[in-house]
Amino acid sequence: MGPVSLGFDTSAPGSSKRRREDTAVVKPHVVPQQQSANDPLLKVSKPKPARESFAFKLRPRDIKEHLDRFVIRQDEAKKVLSVALCDHFQHVRLTREGDTAPHYVKQNVLLLGPTGVGKTHLIRSAAELIGVPFVKADATKFSETGYVGGDVEELIRDLIRRANGELDRAAQGIVYLDEIDKIAGREAGTRDVSGRGVQTNLLKLMEDADVPVMSPNEVPPPGTPRPRENSINTRHILFIVSGAFAGMETVVRKRRGSAVDGISTSQLIAEATTQDFIEFGFEPEFIGRLPVRVSCKGLTADDLYHVMRDSESSLLRQYERAFRAYGIEVSFRADGLRQIAEQAAAENTGARGLMTVCERVLRDFKFELPSTRIRELVVDASVVSHPGEALARLLRGRRRKPSKARPAPAA
Repeated sequence: MGPVSLGFDTSAPGSSKRRREDTAVVKPHVVPQQQSANDPLLKVSKPKPARESFAFKLRPRDIKEHLDRFVIRQDEAKKVLSVALCDHFQHVRLTREGDTAPHYVKQNVLLLGPTGVGKTHLIRSAAELIGVPFVKADATKFSETGYVGGDVEELIRDLIRRANGELDRAAQGIVYLDEIDKIAGREAGTRDVSGRGVQTNLLKLMEDADVPVMSPNEVPPPGTPRPRENSINTRHILFIVSGAFAGMETVVRKRRGSAVDGISTSQLIAEATTQDFIEFGFEPEFIGRLPVRVSCKGLTADDLYHVMRDSESSLLRQYERAFRAYGIEVSFRADGLRQIAEQAAAENTGARGLMTVCERVLRDFKFELPSTRIRELVVDASVVSHPGEALARLLRGRRRKPSKARPAPAA
């Protein structure tokens, strides 16, 4: 695939050609903890005139090929997400060109699946490719009133910050909410009152709402005028939510009875219907705003091996860089990666288990080697299985760098 013309200026990759030498290209965004006079949200003025055309030219296969570079497996989720994203942003493009669709139903997405299978990585990578602002938050941080927890409208204000104050860009961003299952009933058949209130507030945003650019109770710093543009519309903001949905299998079993004998938990969750989500604790109006639903599968040890070996955002790049800072070249043998993958699979936290295992195996190497003359570390199965013994062998007979003596204090 050649260069792709995107809707907004962006530094995201324009080619889906696999380049193993690349490091991670999806850079995390940092949300300002406190507003200041330099906060772009406080400087928002009348938005720039809309561009004549939102030049979205990606096709579903283009997006999936891009996602394949960073996320292992989850082929069905990639396909479903690619189609939903293309449908949404093609609708945005046509609308901006004057081809309106007054009865268009926005294709907000619900992702189901255990932790560490790549749900967040999928959405962030897609947003980076398309070139739209992206905001991620946990649904549990919000409350119905906003006094105890956060106000859901802050999600939209975060989009404005991500867009450097450009309302035109923010109004076509992506909001990603994780742990959405936590605002449903805590157990099948129950209701959490606060969670229902958050659902009600969210569904207004997910459909078509005008959100004040600044919180009504917010006072700009002295000398900073309030934005001239008072609100931003959410009509073209795509909402994607996800959760592990532990306990959903019980709801599905109750509905299907003995017909589910022998079916795995992940498969039962994947077969959940709208009525199952309602029984789980979601309001019908809320789950109705999420018409596109797909389940992500758990990762096996073999999958985790390929995550490390094949993903362009492999965790290994991080460790190579950390050792390289001290002039040490680290390399990973296939048998070493297999051992790491096996131990990570036992953690039951998906790809997050890779970091847990790598830190446990390599922490003493990271502490000791920078103070030695050792310039190479090969991580094989023996290093992963017995890191202490491997480090002792490596250090044996090697002299430490002479430490710089500090001058004696003056008498």
